[in-house]
Amino acid sequence: MRIIEVITEHHRLGELTAIARDQGATDVWPGPQDDESRRSLRILVTPKTRQPVLDGLQAAMGEQGRILLLPVDASLPREEDEEEILSGGASREELYDQIDRGSRLDRDYLGLVFLSAIVASIGLVEDNVAIVVGAMVIAPLLGPNLGLALGTSLGDRELILRSLRTNAAGLSMATGIGIAFGLFWGLDYESKELMTRTVVGLDSIILALASGAAAVLSLTNGLPTALVGVMVAVALMPPVATMGMMLGAGRWDLALTAGLLLAVNIVCVNLSAKLVFLFKGVKPRTWLEKRQASQSMRVYILFWVVALMILAAAIVLDNLSG
Repeated sequence: MRIIEVITEHHRLGELTAIARDQGATDVWPGPQDDESRRSLRILVTPKTRQPVLDGLQAAMGEQGRILLLPVDASLPREEDEEEILSGGASREELYDQIDRGSRLDRDYLGLVFLSAIVASIGLVEDNVAIVVGAMVIAPLLGPNLGLALGTSLGDRELILRSLRTNAAGLSMATGIGIAFGLFWGLDYESKELMTRTVVGLDSIILALASGAAAVLSLTNGLPTALVGVMVAVALMPPVATMGMMLGAGRWDLALTAGLLLAVNIVCVNLSAKLVFLFKGVKPRTWLEKRQASQSMRVYILFWVVALMILAAAIVLDNLSG
C-alpha cells in the first residue's frame, strides 16, 4: 500500500477528495496546513487503485500543486482483500523513477562501468567465477536497456534517447577497457570463464528472453532486489569485456562470437522487457501520449523481432560452420 500526499490550494480539497474516493481510495484525510492558501491531502491506496487515483489527480491538477508517493510499511487493521494488496505492482510513476535513475549518463554510471569492466576482465583472465559474478552484480548495463523498453512503452523520446546514449557510452567504455587488457595482458585461452563467453547457441536466446522478462516483472511487482539475480543470469559485462579482449589480442573469430552473444543478450532483454511492459499494461496517461506510444511500440517490437531473427540465423550458421 502507499500514501499519496497532495499539496494544493485549500479550496481544491473537496474536488480532489471526491476524485480519490471515486477511484477507489481506501481512505482520505486532510493533512497539516502549509500556509493560508495551501493544504495537504493524504490518500491511502492499494496497488489496484494506486494508478487510477494518481491519473485522476494528475488530470484534475495539471501542473498546479504537487503529488508525493509515500511508502507504507504496515497498515492496521489489515485489509480484507490482503491477496490483492500483496499481488499488486508498482505504478507508472514508480517504475519511471526507478528505471530513469539507471538510465542516466553521469559520473556514477561511468564509474561503475569502469570498475566492473576491470573486475570482469581480471576474473575472465584468471578464470575466477567469483570475481566474474561480482562484476555482473555491480555492472549497470542492464539499466539503460530497461529504460529503452520503458521509454517506448510511454512514448517518451527523452528517455529513449537518454537510454541509447547511456547504453552506447557504457558499452564503448567496457569494450575499450577489454581491448587494453587484450593488448597488455596475456590471455589464457584455457580459461573456462573466458572461453564460455565466446560460445553462443539458441539456448542463449531463451535464457536472455527469460531474464529480460524477469527483470521487468521484478520491477512491476515491486521486487527490485530480484534484479541482482537477473544481472547474473543475463550478464552484459562479461561478453563485452571478452569481445574487447579478443579484439586487443587480435582474435577476430572469438571477438565475433563474443559480440554475437552480447548482441543476443541486448536484443532479447529489450524485446522481452517490452512485451512484459505491454502485458502489464504500462502505458501513458493521456490519449495523445497513448497514440504516440502505440506507434513507437509497433516499430520497436518489429525492430527487435527482426534483429532477433537475424541473430538466430547467424547463430545457426556459426554452429554449422563450427
